[in-house]
Amino acid sequence: MTERKTKGPRLIKFLVVAILLILLFGGGTRMIVAGGAKSLNLGDRLLGDGDGATLQVAGQPYGPGDRNKLNIWVPTGTKKTDRLPVLVFLYGGGWYSGARDDYGFAGRAFAKQGFIVVIPDYRIVPEGHWPDFLQDSAAAVAWTDAHIASYGGDPDRIALAGHSAGAYNAVMLALDPQWMRGAGSDASVIRGVAALAGPYDFVPFEKGGRADVAMGDIRPIERTQPIEYVRADAPPLWLGHGTADTVVRVRNSQRLAAAMHKVGGSATLRTYDGLSHNDVIMALTGPLSYKGPILPEMTDFLRGATARRVTPAP
Repeated sequence: MTERKTKGPRLIKFLVVAILLILLFGGGTRMIVAGGAKSLNLGDRLLGDGDGATLQVAGQPYGPGDRNKLNIWVPTGTKKTDRLPVLVFLYGGGWYSGARDDYGFAGRAFAKQGFIVVIPDYRIVPEGHWPDFLQDSAAAVAWTDAHIASYGGDPDRIALAGHSAGAYNAVMLALDPQWMRGAGSDASVIRGVAALAGPYDFVPFEKGGRADVAMGDIRPIERTQPIEYVRADAPPLWLGHGTADTVVRVRNSQRLAAAMHKVGGSATLRTYDGLSHNDVIMALTGPLSYKGPILPEMTDFLRGATARRVTPAP
């Protein structure tokens, strides 16, 4: 009886893995992407290397709202007394969709690289509009700064990362100090930002498009644009973008990097030939890492940005 009971779940898992293998490596990645981050997370969990990362906390509140909750991923074996670098990862979804549980693949990817990874939810349309998602993102970073030492993280070594709308949120927090101040913190807690395929200079909005609905009522509209807030003393930026991105054009990253350089700021631009908007985030999963060296290049930047400060001798 016991053997029959165990055969059923094993067979189901085998069939799921077989289907994912066919889709991932048989030219069907578009079908996986159509299922969104949930499908990517499932594929990574079943087909990727599961060792080295642990979901330490799920659903930790960082504010009063229903979507003010976060997950924390840690390198397996992390102790509370450790002081590991910290990454707050802000997912995309056009300010319309997204759920922290679906981005476990990002948590696993960076936790395996030695980071404590915080993945918050934030308000999205229709509940949230500009600047709600920025205020929530800032509150999540402020919570991380105040509490991450209890989970083995170093509050002096916090960096941000994000994809698409999440990259927008992360870059805005780093460039415009008002958001972290409004959360009772300071932009100086952000040591750097690794941003994938983000919109940074995208007016005029497409009438009725996602950006128009999320922030089109703001006047002047330039207030919503990250490129308007470049400054020499901003945290260093790493901007990754696929040249075949038709959702958020690569010129967004190119223009922001150029504007940062013009004012004397630090920005590293990395373009990936032939990669689409979804390819760059898919590359963070184990099964699809062949798409490009996104994870190792982001990790190199983040390690440098979160290197320990050395206090000068008196």
